[in-house]
Amino acid sequence: MSHDPNAPRFRVRPPAGWINDPNGPFRWRDRYHLFYQHNPDAPVHANVHWGHASSTDLAHWRHHPIALAPTPGGPDEAGCWSGCVTDDAGTPTAVYTGVDRAHAGLGTICLARAADPDDELLTAWKPLPTPVVAGPPPGLDVVMFRDPFVFHHADRRWALVGAGHADGTPSVLLYDCDDDLTDWRFAGVLLDGDDPVAAAVFGDKSVGWECPHIYRTAGGDHVLVVSLWDGDPCCTGYLTGRLEFDNQGELRFVPRTGGRLDQGRDFYAPAVLQEPDRALLWGWSWEARPQEDTDRAGWAGVLTAPRVVDVHPDGSLRVSPALELELLHPAEPFVTAPQGRHPLPHAYDLTVTAHGPTRVSLLRDATGRELTVHADPASGTVVLDRTAWPRTGREGSAPITVQVPKGPDLTLRLLVDGSLLELFVADRAMVTERVYRHPDDIAELLVDGPGARVTGWAPDGGRRG
Repeated sequence: MSHDPNAPRFRVRPPAGWINDPNGPFRWRDRYHLFYQHNPDAPVHANVHWGHASSTDLAHWRHHPIALAPTPGGPDEAGCWSGCVTDDAGTPTAVYTGVDRAHAGLGTICLARAADPDDELLTAWKPLPTPVVAGPPPGLDVVMFRDPFVFHHADRRWALVGAGHADGTPSVLLYDCDDDLTDWRFAGVLLDGDDPVAAAVFGDKSVGWECPHIYRTAGGDHVLVVSLWDGDPCCTGYLTGRLEFDNQGELRFVPRTGGRLDQGRDFYAPAVLQEPDRALLWGWSWEARPQEDTDRAGWAGVLTAPRVVDVHPDGSLRVSPALELELLHPAEPFVTAPQGRHPLPHAYDLTVTAHGPTRVSLLRDATGRELTVHADPASGTVVLDRTAWPRTGREGSAPITVQVPKGPDLTLRLLVDGSLLELFVADRAMVTERVYRHPDDIAELLVDGPGARVTGWAPDGGRRG
């Protein structure tokens, strides 16, 4: 692994090279598998393969050989792009976007099957020689077509595909692939950007919806997750609603509310794993530092910690880190009281409960400027201020303000691993940012607030497989 001090150690990323979208989170024989977009040769977005890691507990991960590689002369010759993994009659099957050398911006839908379904590590895959969907359906003027996601509803198997149309309207296309995963029937537009709820929530900036995923909630709703594409990765959003059959018997998504999925600036292309009792979500956190620094480090990108997602009764997002992350906790916390200054390790899991206006300082530069989180339960406001640590992304390093319901207290949880910062506000919001330490920065915890409670854990650095 990289010796870069900003490199995350406990989140999924390859030993070197590029990583972007998480793909095909999948559970097979009591083992979790997580695939991802990967360039094994350089920390740049090119030469796209599928990397592969697996875990028995969501906390410790084992890296495997590359799962999918471009096939010379094949439908994925120019890259094995995003998709999912599903159980097809007892055979784990990758469903992904293939791009050939002659493509004009439109992907195809390709399949690859596990070579040995009895291998719990799923280390070998066999791609099918021809796509199962050669391109978008005719008559829709689709100019963006990618990122299939297979799910089950009403005792049938369906698939979503992200799309954008020539007039600038984003959409999610629906396919029926119940009878045979190699035989897909176009079943209409599940939802598009002209829907009044979607337009009110997402605005009109995006021209395509990438990486569509859907999950069931405990209350019977469904949540549609999309990545908003505007010619350059933008942000992510969610819509809470219902899957319903219309008067013609066609399945459609009827949204009632929604919002931004992650409030940070360094999160995109999330993928969902639907389990019987919960839904897990991972996202990609890209680099937010100059390319020359990335080239020198030899790696780019990291996947977030797994997050459990649901909704509150009002349809707003419910989110928290997966409980299994506590397996990384050692026997004793490194901090249990807010008094004084406490050195912070390279990686930590910190919970702060504020009972009044509370300031949490995490990092200090040579001039005394600090990385802070301010929480005020009475106003339901949390502000992440990292202005002393500039980033190269489009929105700079302005403070991020998160608004949640007011209350007598407010709990924050911070997962920090190298440059990856994941902030969870109560169970209602998440913020993903990349913060790169300089050699003379001081990582030190200081909490100032009446009656604040603090507990901090450092991952034990145990086995990684």
